[in-house]
Amino acid sequence: MAEPERTRTKAEEALAHHFAALSGDDPIRDMRTTAFDAFIEKGLPNRRVEDWKYTDLRRLMTDAPVPAEPVNPERARHLVDQADIFADIDRARIVFVNGYFVPPLSDLSGVEDALDFASLGRFLNDGGALLERSEQVDPGEAPVYALNSAFVRDGAVIRIREGAKLTKPLEICTVFAGNEPGLQTLRHQVTVGDGAEAVILQSYVGPDGVGYHTNVVSDIRIGKGAKVKWVKAQEEGDQALHLGLILPRVEADAVFDPFFFAAGSAVARSEIRMIFDGEGATSGIRGATIARGRQHLDTTLIVDHAVPECVSQEFFKSAIDDEARGVFQGRINVWQHAQKTEGKMMSQALLLSENAEFSNKPELEIFADDVVCGHGATCGQIDEEMLFFMRSRGVPADEAERLLVHAFLAEAIEEIADDDVVAALEARTRRWLSLGGEVR
Repeated sequence: MAEPERTRTKAEEALAHHFAALSGDDPIRDMRTTAFDAFIEKGLPNRRVEDWKYTDLRRLMTDAPVPAEPVNPERARHLVDQADIFADIDRARIVFVNGYFVPPLSDLSGVEDALDFASLGRFLNDGGALLERSEQVDPGEAPVYALNSAFVRDGAVIRIREGAKLTKPLEICTVFAGNEPGLQTLRHQVTVGDGAEAVILQSYVGPDGVGYHTNVVSDIRIGKGAKVKWVKAQEEGDQALHLGLILPRVEADAVFDPFFFAAGSAVARSEIRMIFDGEGATSGIRGATIARGRQHLDTTLIVDHAVPECVSQEFFKSAIDDEARGVFQGRINVWQHAQKTEGKMMSQALLLSENAEFSNKPELEIFADDVVCGHGATCGQIDEEMLFFMRSRGVPADEAERLLVHAFLAEAIEEIADDDVVAALEARTRRWLSLGGEVR
C-alpha cells in the first residue's frame, strides 16, 4: 500500500516556488535540482527526526523569504561599521552582503601573500567547477546542506598555503542589509595547507525586525600539522533564522580549535560534523550561548574519531533567560580501529528564569576498546550561596547575578586563548548582561 503524500508546509511551498523561479539557463541547474529533490522528498525536519528532536524546523520555520538580491555596498557599510563584532581587532576581512561578495568592503592586506582567495560566485557562473560535494553528509539526511546546495549564490574559496602563518586573523563577515525579508545562502570552502597557522573568524549580523534567513555551509580541510582557531560569532537580527553547518576534516598531527558564540536570531542552529582523518590530531570544540525573550538557539555537534590516537574535548556553556530555549546535542563516535582515542564532552547551562528551558543530550558511541572517553551535562540555577556571598559584601542582587553569569560564560570564552578575540566576545557578553566597564 502506497504511503499517503506528505502535506507540505507553507515554508516548503514557498521554497518550491522560489526554486522553480530560478533561471532555467543556470549552469549548475542539474546540481541544484538533485539537491532540492533530496530536500523536498523528506521536507523540513521535525521532532520525529532524532537529530532534530529539540528543534522542530517544520514548526519553527513558518515561511521562506525569496532569495535576496545584491545591494549597493554603501547601503550596507553602516551596518558593517555599527554591528562589528570584532571591531577592535586588526584583521583582514572578506565581506558578503545578502549572500554576495562585496569587494569594496573587503580587505586582505597583510595576508595576501599567505593565501589565495576567490569568490565562489565566479565559478558558479562557469558551471560550478569549485562546488564540491562533501563526503561527510548525505543531502537526503541533511536538510541544511541540501537547501544550501539548491540555493547557493556565493561564498569564499580560500587556500592557505603550505607552511604559511597568517600574521593577523582573517574574518569572513556576513551581513544582511534591507528592510524586507530575504534568503542569503553561502558555501565556503577553506583549505589550510600542511604546517600552516591561522585564526579565522566568522561573524553574522543583520537588522532587527526583519525576518530574513541565513544558510551557510563551511567545508574545511585542515592539513597535516596545521594549527587553526576558528571562531564563529552569530549576532543575527532578532527576527532572523540562522542555519549554519561546518564540515571539518582534520589530518594527522593538526590542531583545530573551533568556538561557537551564539547570541542573535529568533531561531538558530549551529551544527558541526567533524572527522579526524589522520593520527595524532587534536581538537577543542567549545562555545557559549546566551538567549533571552523567546529565542531558540541550538548547538549540535558530531565528532567522528575515524583513526587512532586523536583527542577531542568539547566544552559548552549556556545562559538562558525569559522564555528562551537552548539546545545542546553532542555525539562522539569512536570507530572500531580508532584505538587510543581520547574524547571528553561537557555541557553546562544556567536557567535565569522559571520559564527558560534547556535540552541537554550528550552521547558516546564507542566501538574500540582502548579509549578514554566521557561526557557530562548540568542544568540549573545560579548558586544561591555565591549570590549571598556577593550580596553580603554590598553588591546589589541584580548586579551580583549578572557578574556571576559573566564569570560562568567567561570560563568557556577564555578557552579560545587569543586575548583579542576573548576581549571581543567578553565585551559582547557584558553588553548582553548590561554590565558596564571591565570585569576582572
